Amino acid sequence: MACILLSGASACTNVPVQEQGAAATPSTSTPGAAIYPEIKEARPPQRPHIELTEGILYKLLVAEIAGQRGHLDVSVKNYLELARSTRDPELAARATRIAVYARDDQAAGEGAQIWLELDPESIDARQVLAVMAVRNGDIDAALVHFEHIVKGSDQMLDQKLWVIANLLGREQDQVTVRRVMERLMQGHENDPEALYAYAHVLSRLNDDDSALEMLEKVLSLAPDNVNANISYASILQQQGKPEAAMAWMEKTLQRNEKDLDLRMYYARLLTDEKQYDAARRQFEILIAQAPNNTDVLYALGLLYLQSNRLDEATMYFQRLSTLDQRGGEAGYYLGRIAEEKGELQQAANWYQSLSEGANYFDAQVRLGIILARQDRLDDARRHLQGIDAGSQEQKNILIQAEAELLTDKKLFEDAMAIYDKALEGDQDADLLYSRAMLAEKMDRLDILERDLRVIIEREPGHAQALNALGYTLADRTNRYQEAYDLIRKALEISPEDFYILDSMGWVLYRMGRLDESIVFLNKALSARPDPEIAAHLGEVLWVKGDKAAAKQIWEAAIKETPKDVRLLDVIKRFNP
Repeated sequence: MACILLSGASACTNVPVQEQGAAATPSTSTPGAAIYPEIKEARPPQRPHIELTEGILYKLLVAEIAGQRGHLDVSVKNYLELARSTRDPELAARATRIAVYARDDQAAGEGAQIWLELDPESIDARQVLAVMAVRNGDIDAALVHFEHIVKGSDQMLDQKLWVIANLLGREQDQVTVRRVMERLMQGHENDPEALYAYAHVLSRLNDDDSALEMLEKVLSLAPDNVNANISYASILQQQGKPEAAMAWMEKTLQRNEKDLDLRMYYARLLTDEKQYDAARRQFEILIAQAPNNTDVLYALGLLYLQSNRLDEATMYFQRLSTLDQRGGEAGYYLGRIAEEKGELQQAANWYQSLSEGANYFDAQVRLGIILARQDRLDDARRHLQGIDAGSQEQKNILIQAEAELLTDKKLFEDAMAIYDKALEGDQDADLLYSRAMLAEKMDRLDILERDLRVIIEREPGHAQALNALGYTLADRTNRYQEAYDLIRKALEISPEDFYILDSMGWVLYRMGRLDESIVFLNKALSARPDPEIAAHLGEVLWVKGDKAAAKQIWEAAIKETPKDVRLLDVIKRFNP
């Protein structure tokens, strides 16, 4: 907040500025703070006493209103003029920070120079001037300011170097940044914290090999430096070497078994690499060490949920729900578990307990689905229609959810009416696709083909639409060559998609190319043990004459999904 002192009174301003397309900056934050990390000033600068003239008041109001409305150029211009005329260090600081936020380097440099003239001890002003010098390729000027930063605050050397590393790591001129950092490192070649700061800069410059070399120097001096060990593994993972990263962390943990940060990182690394059982073991070690750690409880709940061990997942989410942090997330997943178990009212209670958070919208949608499953379709529709949508994507989800509730009740015409109304204006691809899938259930292949072709015309790379149209033509018509061409295009776009692999197998079967069909269907079933794929593969094998193999495929699938209609139908047709 900038204040002008007026004969004992003060006129204070505080303008929230917002970058276009970004979230609003809270009024308590300082524009540019995220760009230039704050170092505590040694002492407040001397403020001048200024008479509040009409001209000053006018410029202040213009600057504030312009900032509130996002016209940062106008705000910067007026604050700079005030800084020049009043020589108030707070106004100079305000002008500089807004200029930084507006990415106006020239204004930021001028504002910071005035600020430093008025407050020679200002570390923040020197940060801005140092970065402007780096951007201008002026290494000597940058070093003057950085050396003042190193000498001028009461922080430890490693903290000062870390601030500088953060500043330099954002700059694009790699040559200048390296030269500045090398000069700053002189005399600190054996300081592990200084070397670690340099490694951070190298990593930010995407020079991972050099960063790893620097981290190796750090670890030769301080083998148990937690941050350096984690950074080393992180860079290995970024380089596509997850096995090396995991091996590194295993070796590091052998020396530091009780270090929570190391084990937490290792557990997350294992999770990233889909080593879920190993990750769960690490989190279980962590929960024994820190029973109320909300991150660990949350991770364990998700890992047990992922492996469908619902009782264990419930236990951890219930513990999490009693704590202040992440309670809403726990409630959401407890609702999902209750829903999975068929405990609909319990699920509804959990969803209703959420009042905000990332899962709030989905919880409200699921609450509508539960109402429909409780034979309260009208209540379900009213509930969905009353949910506030924050984006077009969420609007589409609500439209699709309501239509699907009607579809589940075989009220196809009512569901179609919802899609028709939603598509009266913008022909949204997601809604067109959903309407096409409903049209297939209604045997309205004319609508299906029309909607899918609209999508394909607009988005030739829309693999889902290509596949859906191709599969429908193969399954419901004799336009096999056309179907084959569409599915082939979809497969070129998504060669590992098991749905498309299944479609290719099915159209090849329809074309009488049984051996080729079996290859694709086997690949699809290996990727996903889906009952429809099993039904298709069994049918092709049966028709080819390998009835024993067909029965084996069907029997394996029926054990997993004993009520799947498509699977039961094909078995009844071929092996009654």
